[in-house]
Amino acid sequence: MHVATTGKIETSNQTPHGHALFPVGQIVPFVLVTGLFFLWGIPNNLNDVLIRQFMKSFTITRTQAGLVQSAFYMGYFLLAMPAALLMRKTGYKAGFVVGLLLFGIGCFLFWPAALAGSYGFFLGALFVIASGLSFLETASNPFIAQLGDPDTSERRLNFSQAFNPLGAITGALIGTVFIFSGIELTPQEIAVQKAQGLYQIYLRTETLRVIKPYLVIGLVAVFWAILIWRTKFPAIQSEHERSAGDRGHFRQLFRFPHFLWAVVAQFLYVGAQVGTWSYFIQYVQESTHKPEKIAGYFLTGTLAAFGIGRFASAYLMRTIAPGRLMGAYSIVNMILVSMGVLFPGWFGLWCLFLTSFFMSLMFPTIFALGLKGLGPNTKIGGSLIVMAIVGGAVLTPLMGFISERFHHVAWAYVVPLFSYIVIALYSFFGSKHVEAAG
Repeated sequence: MHVATTGKIETSNQTPHGHALFPVGQIVPFVLVTGLFFLWGIPNNLNDVLIRQFMKSFTITRTQAGLVQSAFYMGYFLLAMPAALLMRKTGYKAGFVVGLLLFGIGCFLFWPAALAGSYGFFLGALFVIASGLSFLETASNPFIAQLGDPDTSERRLNFSQAFNPLGAITGALIGTVFIFSGIELTPQEIAVQKAQGLYQIYLRTETLRVIKPYLVIGLVAVFWAILIWRTKFPAIQSEHERSAGDRGHFRQLFRFPHFLWAVVAQFLYVGAQVGTWSYFIQYVQESTHKPEKIAGYFLTGTLAAFGIGRFASAYLMRTIAPGRLMGAYSIVNMILVSMGVLFPGWFGLWCLFLTSFFMSLMFPTIFALGLKGLGPNTKIGGSLIVMAIVGGAVLTPLMGFISERFHHVAWAYVVPLFSYIVIALYSFFGSKHVEAAG
């Protein structure tokens, strides 16, 4: 999995073991694609704010609000394979441009959705956004993993993925500052407003607060698409599958147990990550009785811990095997989440807060380990790992159902707890690259 234009790209920035991390002469494409990790982190974590906002502005239940993540991650699931098929024909660059344009269109749809005051319209707009992000993730992760020395693919992908939580922090801050009004009516105040005929005006005002942030994000996405379109990108070797006579086959992936494990682990990891953050604001409010603005800032703080964890993990992988480090982090999170479930309150809050640091390396590490040794099957394999992101659509509503069934959001976190158990097993036993016979 070397990068090639007319020949093999030379590399620099040698690690202490002599393996190159970044390719010489391809810094501009590397920076532009790394910027995508930042960009898609913004809408991913604006969803955590939208769930709380829509519960208020549409007066819906926690389970119904969880459909925000279902619509979002179904977009990932349904578009990942078409994205891979497009890129097998046209290359990664086309995937980047198409993804950014879909991302921008979905953001622009928030305007008519808000004017219509339709929750279903919003879910449709989120589906379009996620469809674009599916293209971006299907293209960006394998592109970065293959853009240089295969021996440093996990470190390189963790480095680029480290900018994703910076986008996540930005998204949480945008939502907390510009979408949350800070006005939370008590049942008595709602009754008074209804009697005065003012309640519907309040709900509509809350709904309209989402327009400006999404319009700005949409404009940034379109601008980034233009930058990538006008930049010369290297051709990854696997993009020449047609000329080499082997473009890979879906059935061949079943010969790689470590890849199949990666799909399962990624499904559970994304469900754990999305669910943890989706209900974090509500966990803070239920456990500490703080207002939504304060809870939003706690969410921003845990996302910052996630970002710090990404950079720290990329450094630690210089000396610690990625699978072993991820296994250790999984065990720590099993303990922390258990405390969050059993001891809701300030202690449980800080335990859940810290899980973001230790989950930080999981997505890129699972992705890079799963792609090891797939050769011409890399694009289609990468698309299947991206499709596993549908875990966010499945496990988030499940967490909402559990929290309503047991009357406290803390119990919903048994779902991430189970996920970390499986990820630990994958890390220690399932991640080694062994191709099965046949």
